[in-house]
Amino acid sequence: MANTQALATSFKVDLLNGLHAFGTTVVRGATTKDSFKGALYLASGSLGASTTAYSATSEVSGTGYTAGGTAVTNATVPASTGTTAFWTPSASLSWTTVTLATAFDALLLYNDTAAGKNAVGVFTFGSQTVTAGNFTLTMPTNDATTGLIRLA
Repeated sequence: MANTQALATSFKVDLLNGLHAFGTTVVRGATTKDSFKGALYLASGSLGASTTAYSATSEVSGTGYTAGGTAVTNATVPASTGTTAFWTPSASLSWTTVTLATAFDALLLYNDTAAGKNAVGVFTFGSQTVTAGNFTLTMPTNDATTGLIRLA
């Protein structure tokens, strides 16, 4: 058998668990898991791969919506199957009795515990508006194929 270049799968899981720090600006001091939030953004926003932190710029506003978004239930632990590490929130994200009249189409998942560069990812969906109703983002199955965050 020949050697094969690859990142170790255990390293991918460890990244999701916050175990490795390659720089000298390590800010991690606690061993408890972080708190995450999901905030909704207007379709006219410009979030993407270059988004580094939560910002109220282009965030939705309306009756029943709190700036900063909603807490993400983080009861699942990062895992791996084959060479893919993955993590998905353990519950759907829901906003009840909201009115969000301006079209929105994105969720920013961010680390609410970390200061500064706390963006995890931007997830888009079809443009929505809600009038005095409920809005739910159903989370995918937590596995190597459909998990919300996958490191292959």
